[in-house]
Parts: sequence; C-alpha cells; structure tokens
Amino acid sequence: MHTPNFVILYVDKPLESAAFYTALLGREPVEASPGFVLFALDKGFRLGLWLRQAVEPAATDKGGGAEIVFALDAPEAVDAIHAAWAARGLPIAQAPANVDFGRTFVALDPDGHRLRVYWPNDSQARPA
Repeated sequence: MHTPNFVILYVDKPLESAAFYTALLGREPVEASPGFVLFALDKGFRLGLWLRQAVEPAATDKGGGAEIVFALDAPEAVDAIHAAWAARGLPIAQAPANVDFGRTFVALDPDGHRLRVYWPNDSQARPA
C-alpha cells in the first residue's frame, strides 16, 4: 500500500497563507510563488498551498472539510499550544477538552482549514 506524504490545501492567497504557516510551523517554505507554496516537513512530509482559483479540475469546497493534525506528547502541551495560538489571534473552533481519544482543541487557518492539536490518551497510539 502507498503511504501519503503530501497534503495540498486550496487557499485564496498562497503567499499570505505561507506567512501564517511559516509562523505556525517555525520554518520557511522551500518554494513560494503567487500560485503555489511548498513546505518540506519532517520525515519527507510536504504541505502545499495552492491558489484555489488555479486548481484544475476546479475546487468546489472551501476549508473545514478536513483537518491537519498535530500529535503531542503530553496533555499540558495541548494547553500550551492553545494558549500560544489564541494569543496570536487564531480563531479557536473547539476549546481544549478531554474527549474519548485524549485531550484536544481545534483552531482555524486564514482559509478556514481545521488545525487539530491533540494528545492521545492511554488507549490510543502515541505519536512517533
């Protein structure tokens, strides 16, 4: 089976979204143009930001239909990231909460894409 290693988000302003993700991820993109931005992340994973109006076939959905997930090593880390992101002004769609799979919260990027941060409880697999 093939393993996904690349996620592309359709955005309205790739360079503005790049500034958001540069601050969020703590790294610069490896490619940036008005139509497409690429981040090279750990373990070969890549994040692309593609100008929504240039996608073919045309994208019909806006952000919010999927999530980028950040797994953390401790429940306190979830709260710390929440406080940092809220202080930066990220919209918070779900406040930190204990749910069946662990501790989590959800923030939104400028295009409404969901950013879930979580710590898996003992019944879930730990992040690698």
